[in-house]
Amino acid sequence: MNREELKKLIQGPIATVPTAFDAQHEVDYGRMAELTQWWVENGLVAGKAVIKVAAAMGEGPMLRDTEWPHLLRTVVQSAKGKAAVVCGIHYKDTVRTIEDAKLAQDMGAIGLQISPPIFNLPTQDDLLHYYSDVSDAVDIGIMVYNTHWLVGGNVEPATIVKMKDFEHIVAIKWSVPEGQNYDDMRLFSDTFNVIDNNSTPGQCYRLGGKGYINLTAEVYPPHDLKIQELLTAGKYDEAQALFDSTDKPLRAFYAKTSAKSGGQARVKKGMMEIMGHPMGASRPPSAPLSKEEMAELRQILMSFGWPVP
Repeated sequence: MNREELKKLIQGPIATVPTAFDAQHEVDYGRMAELTQWWVENGLVAGKAVIKVAAAMGEGPMLRDTEWPHLLRTVVQSAKGKAAVVCGIHYKDTVRTIEDAKLAQDMGAIGLQISPPIFNLPTQDDLLHYYSDVSDAVDIGIMVYNTHWLVGGNVEPATIVKMKDFEHIVAIKWSVPEGQNYDDMRLFSDTFNVIDNNSTPGQCYRLGGKGYINLTAEVYPPHDLKIQELLTAGKYDEAQALFDSTDKPLRAFYAKTSAKSGGQARVKKGMMEIMGHPMGASRPPSAPLSKEEMAELRQILMSFGWPVP
């Protein structure tokens, strides 16, 4: 597919789905198949949303190299062509990233979220060579992840502009360091789908963006599909207010519980369990939420007016 075709798929709320594990912390592929079917049935379909597998909040870095391809294939097959499935690739050098990218393509992903190769301590020129080489190696879409908070992870606006000729660079997962102007996305939003990672989807769409990262799309899809509906209708302030109504209390809860145990999927998995779709605990050393934390989280979800069982 070309860039314009892929842009129609990599847009909307990005559902960064956790990985289901059983009681022995092994991947529960059957559960992932069931949940994928539920996500599709509840509207996380191509053109409206993205199902992102094995990303950081999806516990991808915790998966064995023998596991993530099977996880991806399970989700792709279970979606039966109805969902846009994207796979996360994390912080690897060019050689290994291309190997993973080709494997993800073979497993049926329509796109990849690719983080900079931070352990190579790349310069901006290194990043251009990196993303150019990966773009040339695949026929699916690439979302560049600007991980500016990591050493070697910042992809500067001027560098992104220079990627306009990289055919399979389709989207930019966008947030900025303190002191940099978020509105710099205007330099490239006419070429790429800008995906907000700054908890400001209203601002992103107002500037020409096409998607946003969230904590909730896979937990209760109607919430984020409503936000997307408002954004595409140009009702940016109303959409932002609805987004803030859940994002702000959930991020405060994330911050508080992370002081006890780390792990990006812990709260998402707690929410999934409370909403009637358990996915098991994260792999250790990340600890599951305590009974007290689960009770507090249940009250938070109920305050949203969601249909908590």
